[in-house]
Amino acid sequence: MSDQDEHGYSPHDRARWAGEPRKLNEAPRGTFERDRARVLHSSALRRLAGKTQVVGVGVDDFPRTRLTHTLEVAQVGREIGAALGADPDLVDAAGLAHDLGHPPFGHNGEKALDRVAQECGGFEGNAQSFRELVRLESKIAGAGLNLSRATLDAVSKYPWPRRPDSRKYGVYADDVEAFTWMRTGAPDGRRCLEAQVMDWADDVAYSVHDLEDGIHAGFVDLAVLDDPAEAQAVVDVGRELYGAGDLDAVERLRAAPWWVRGRASASQAGLVALKSMTSELTARFSLAATLATRERYGTGSLSRYDADLVVQADERAECAVLKAVTARWVMNRSGVASAQSRERELLVALVTAIRDAAPEPLEPILQAPWRDARDDGARLRVIIDQVARLTDASAVRWYERLVGRG
Repeated sequence: MSDQDEHGYSPHDRARWAGEPRKLNEAPRGTFERDRARVLHSSALRRLAGKTQVVGVGVDDFPRTRLTHTLEVAQVGREIGAALGADPDLVDAAGLAHDLGHPPFGHNGEKALDRVAQECGGFEGNAQSFRELVRLESKIAGAGLNLSRATLDAVSKYPWPRRPDSRKYGVYADDVEAFTWMRTGAPDGRRCLEAQVMDWADDVAYSVHDLEDGIHAGFVDLAVLDDPAEAQAVVDVGRELYGAGDLDAVERLRAAPWWVRGRASASQAGLVALKSMTSELTARFSLAATLATRERYGTGSLSRYDADLVVQADERAECAVLKAVTARWVMNRSGVASAQSRERELLVALVTAIRDAAPEPLEPILQAPWRDARDDGARLRVIIDQVARLTDASAVRWYERLVGRG
């Protein structure tokens, strides 16, 4: 009799890093269903409600926060994973967990913390997410949420430590023991299928939903792409930032019957059209990847290292074009650069202020790790943990309390 479950996952895949006591009144649930619940109820997930996605938190009531983006990634990934035969709860959990380590002020905050954290090995949002899962969250002492091996692996977009040939990485030196356990038996440097599904779902949500936010906020009118010069400029941004994009992709999108032009948020009909475009694009990218993967690997259940997700060049180019529109017209609009500079300065000053007065400013749960740290670099890592956990608003409040309004 096979010890694999209905989706083909083995006891090795379902294993947890730390042993756990059996709970007397716990309802029977599968390993990955339990993993999903643990992430869903984590404090790190709740904090994402106060962290910037693209349009800043509080600018309007419509735009996504990092939390709503995360929920959309989980939903898109769950559907793709289920269509391929992977465990949907596992892929859902990976989508929910993939951004848990992102700091205040989005990727701009990530840059600031990386600059100030060089002494302890730098800062990377994906490595910080892994750290939240295996160390910082309080479910099992010393093991974070103590997720299963397969779920942790599915969160790992970049399954390697910091190295010179890659700007992205998935684990800090402090957390290598848990990372090595997670990767036992995995091909070196290769992402599992579920991580690839989560990553593509992230791209889909980012490209489609962040564009929707930009259009609704009035920052973007897709009619600009009717101008050949502007279309070429967007393609150039796509190639520079995302490594893909071409004029054919622009033309395919512009020719679609659901492509929206004009101020979509000015009327209910416009909002309906915008939502229709969002749905069509999400389905287009999700279905294309599912069909291409099925065409290559057949109709059986696919999971872990049975297959790689197949995303064709056309869909990657279209996705890059959409992200480039948002980058050009939302993230690079007038006034954003100066605001982002202030945000970076705030975070750097906050790290410095906490470091000068530690451990008192730290939350009580982080004061003991700071005291137990072996050297200055390890103490700095604890301070980085503290700042990374703050929301946009709480980072400002901490700055005002510890540094002053300036």
